[in-house]
Amino acid sequence: MRQQITVDKAIKRGHLIVNIPVFIAIIGCPALALYLSEQNLIPGWGIGIAFLIGFVLAWLIWSFMITKWRIWAFENVRNVHELKKRAIQEKLIWNDGNIFEKTEIRNSEDKSKLKQLEKKFEQEDEYREDYSLPPKMEIHFSKIYNFAELGVSILIAIGGVYFFFQGTTMNYILGVILTGVGIYNSIKQSQKAFNNEPQIIINSKGIQTNSVEFKNWSNIENEEVIQEGYGKSAKSYLSYFYDDAEFEKIEIDSLNVTHRELENIIRTYRIRNNKNYR
Repeated sequence: MRQQITVDKAIKRGHLIVNIPVFIAIIGCPALALYLSEQNLIPGWGIGIAFLIGFVLAWLIWSFMITKWRIWAFENVRNVHELKKRAIQEKLIWNDGNIFEKTEIRNSEDKSKLKQLEKKFEQEDEYREDYSLPPKMEIHFSKIYNFAELGVSILIAIGGVYFFFQGTTMNYILGVILTGVGIYNSIKQSQKAFNNEPQIIINSKGIQTNSVEFKNWSNIENEEVIQEGYGKSAKSYLSYFYDDAEFEKIEIDSLNVTHRELENIIRTYRIRNNKNYR
């Protein structure tokens, strides 16, 4: 029986064999052109052409290598639903039907293998209980994160005051804006930094958040940790449906738990609940 690869290992390999060559192509072509231009071996306008060549080459590398990675990963990973979700979140692949997903280079053999691998998605993912977790988990605002954000907000307000007294109209306007933003964010972050109430409570019976009263697992569906946005602007949320039609979505970036940790937490307590009511 083939040894299963973890989702984390598959994602790391994807970044290694797909994203690193793509990055090298995008950066390497213009860098080489710049060097050749400085040596008077090519004209200056060749650098612009190199940017275009680098982009096209990077896209061709991605289109070819991502197909090879898909086949290897979905063949060797048990939890293909989690793998696909993580791969989309980490910008390895695109959502099904996306126009860019259609640019993947697949020969007839690749298409046949991927068609066969679709059967694995008929099975639910399997997870193990994390026995290190306590009977109840209380998740609070992160002191480190929120005090750091508070410090940045205070510095912005101080900068605004500095510009305010510089004398010119432009500096006055800039000072008013920065001071207002700094004060507003300082108040907002201080409320979080000094808030000691749990924002999320999870145990084997259910979930409670600061905006939704305690709900039993039997009344909860589709609980998951999701990411929205791209790059540094991306935000993570705990979301779930409850009481059939109601929906909860709470941001977790300012809490003392990471995206991956919370995924493990909700899975473990769901497993414990299922064990208790078999």
